[in-house]
Amino acid sequence: MAIARGIKIIAENRKAFHDYFIDEKFEAGVVLSGTEVKSLRAGRVNLKDSYVQCKEGEIFLVGVHISPYEQGNRFNLDPMRTRKLLMHKNEIIRLYSTVKQDGLTLVPTKCYFKDGKVKFEIGLARGKKNYDKRDASAEKSAKREIDRAMKNQRKNSDV
Repeated sequence: MAIARGIKIIAENRKAFHDYFIDEKFEAGVVLSGTEVKSLRAGRVNLKDSYVQCKEGEIFLVGVHISPYEQGNRFNLDPMRTRKLLMHKNEIIRLYSTVKQDGLTLVPTKCYFKDGKVKFEIGLARGKKNYDKRDASAEKSAKREIDRAMKNQRKNSDV
């Protein structure tokens, strides 16, 4: 079977961008079973309310829901189980020390296939306060209004 080249996005964690400022992004592989990969190919994953935890020199993905594969019968595992992430040791140590020192957190922002392998993009994140969220939504709505006005202006000038 030919390996598909390139990147195919499976899921994005938009809630993470709403709740956090993402300072840095990293790519990590993940340890999965065969039925979990088949379920991911069908796009059945939820990254909402998930996070990354550092324990004993390893990092783990917690709270990611990968739905059971319909034809998987007894080979299906718990959909909410903790999964091990694969990164270089020095990257893990650097992330762990940054999280401990600065009080940041690690959240998965994206799940995708890269050259036929499942990868997770994890972000080093700082929490947003409520006023930051309000500012971001006000900025977004102002931009939307400007775009709408520009579109109407172009439409009227063409007539």
